[in-house]
Amino acid sequence: MKLIKKPLLLLSAAALLSLAACGNTDKTENTSGKQLSGDILIDGSSTVAPIMEAVSEEYTAAQPDVHASVGISGTGGGFEKFTKGETDLSNASRPIKDEEAAIAKENNIEYIQLELAYDGLSVVVSKDNDFVDKLTVEELAKMWAVDSKVKTWNDVNPAWPKEEIKFFSPGTESGTFDYFKEAILDKGDVRKDTQMSEDDNVLVTGVAGEKNAIGFFGHAYYEENKDKLKVVPVVNPETGEAVEPTEETIKDGSYAPLSREIFTYVNKKSLERAEVIDYLKFANENVPTLAEEVGYVPLEDEKYEDNLKKLDEAAKK
Repeated sequence: MKLIKKPLLLLSAAALLSLAACGNTDKTENTSGKQLSGDILIDGSSTVAPIMEAVSEEYTAAQPDVHASVGISGTGGGFEKFTKGETDLSNASRPIKDEEAAIAKENNIEYIQLELAYDGLSVVVSKDNDFVDKLTVEELAKMWAVDSKVKTWNDVNPAWPKEEIKFFSPGTESGTFDYFKEAILDKGDVRKDTQMSEDDNVLVTGVAGEKNAIGFFGHAYYEENKDKLKVVPVVNPETGEAVEPTEETIKDGSYAPLSREIFTYVNKKSLERAEVIDYLKFANENVPTLAEEVGYVPLEDEKYEDNLKKLDEAAKK
């Protein structure tokens, strides 16, 4: 999946002048003038992965000796590693659960939560589907509930064809899966015949390849694959209007109830390493642009300023 449409490396004029003066054409220094090295261990949500992969790609251009690869074991899988102290950063498409926080405390893992962007969990069908023009929360719940009797599209709406529906969903370790269950199913389980994967690219392929399929995942994966998928507007329960997920509707909350924030969590101990704090400051400064590049919606400027304050305060302790 293509993540970046154009180079977005942001360097200060002072850093560029310094490079020119010393004639260094092999490595690009960061704005502090220090060349760093080391490994940064990142895992977690496949929904958040496109943003952090873009950050890592840009950061590597500035710091080629820092390796910050991004794993995608799901929000839950990422927190399982993070709360044991196995990773530096844990990407998440939901806030950490109480039980996960308790495990972190038992293992003496202190952390800070950094907000990255807004996401609109997108419901999608095949591009060949020419009859579904919107869905209500009630219809989604009727379709996806564990005890659902829905088999065909006609069971959802009598005007729709009697074609068997194929269901695709993020896996149980996914924060997107958890969010869908909370927002649509009142925390209930999804139907047993759902085809599940922690990798959203697998879901894209599944829905695109089945004329009568339906699935859901983070908005970035729809944006990257809109040539072969059709996004379904969801009826806002408050206004009664069918709303398509866009940058505007996700940010203003009118794409309800499927708009949310996405995060990365940072082990405070990892902030003792120069490459980690430098990477995170670089990420925070560049995420507003990179989020848009990969299909998410930037937060308000004040929230990124709050992130920097959290990092500075944690690094001083």
